[in-house]
Parts: sequence; C-alpha cells; structure tokens
Amino acid sequence: MSKSHKYFADQMDDENVLYVFRKHPIVMRKGLVIGLGALLIGPLYTLALTYARPDNYRSIGFFFMSLLISFGIGLVLYFPSWISWFYSVFIVTDQRLIQITQKGLFHRSVVDIGLSQIQMVNYEVAGLQETLLGFGTIMMQTYLGDLIIHDIHHPAKIQKKLLGILRDQGVMASSYPAGKSSANTNKEESDEA
Repeated sequence: MSKSHKYFADQMDDENVLYVFRKHPIVMRKGLVIGLGALLIGPLYTLALTYARPDNYRSIGFFFMSLLISFGIGLVLYFPSWISWFYSVFIVTDQRLIQITQKGLFHRSVVDIGLSQIQMVNYEVAGLQETLLGFGTIMMQTYLGDLIIHDIHHPAKIQKKLLGILRDQGVMASSYPAGKSSANTNKEESDEA
C-alpha cells in the first residue's frame, strides 16, 4: 500500500481531503487601496519638483523611474494582504473541518473541529455589496459554540457542499434559512403535523 499525498502539514495518514475553499478576494481591499495609493507617490513627487523648480524640468526617464519605484512600494504594501488571503484556507476532510487563518506575514491561527461536532450550517448574504459581489457569511453551530466565517465566496454553494459532505459522512446536520431559529422551525413543523 503506497503512502498517499498530504495536502497540508497536519493531515493524518488515514484522512482524505474532500473540499478546500477560501474567503472572497474582497478581503484584500484595504491592502489594494493602500497599494494603489502608493502608485501616486512617484508622479506626485515629480509634479512637486516640477512646480518647485519651474526652470529645471524633470525628464521623462525621471518620471518613469519614480513611477517604477512607486509600483515597487505599492507591491510591498499590498503583499501582506495577499499573503493573508492566499494562505487563509478552510479544509474539509472526511474527519474534520480545519480553518487556517493567516494574519500578515508572521501570525497564523488554526481552528480544528471534528465533523461530528457540527450541528447546523447556515449562510447569510446581507446588503447590496455582498449581493452584487457574491459573498456572505457562513454560520456553523457546533457543540463547542458557533463558528462564524465572514466574507466567504458563494456562501450558498459552499453551504450546500458542506451539508452534502456531512450527510455523506453520516453526520446529522440541518440547515435553516438565515435569521430563522431552530425553535421557530420546530414550532412550524409541529403546526404542520
């Protein structure tokens, strides 16, 4: 029997990865705005020098060199946001759900929940921005407490996939529309009977 490929460092030998997903790229918006703002440094510097010394105009080469330096500064400022997005993943195996959250370059946190601990998986898409860009919040009720994951890309599709995995693994999980409590749903079910 050959040893199977490991997709992440903490993967057990008898564990199979079933699904991997991450947050929507919108979580990088702050780094993107700062990085794009840094692109203005070189052209504004060239413009300031031109107005400060009108008799000594800067060359086109100086302008493009300052623009290139601004581009480098913008990439450096944007890079931590990209690292945080790219290395923050959610891994669903046949045994557990692992949430790996990278915060900047040097901080990583890991949440590990057994599939048998998950009771409910719900999602919510609230507001114009979330509706237009297709992201929302996944809410998981577990025996240990609630796990709320914000800014998830296509939350309805991911909720459906998670529920399918839970059912395939023999875990009883239910889903209710966002904002509807299980007490209200149980009452409605008893009223119908």
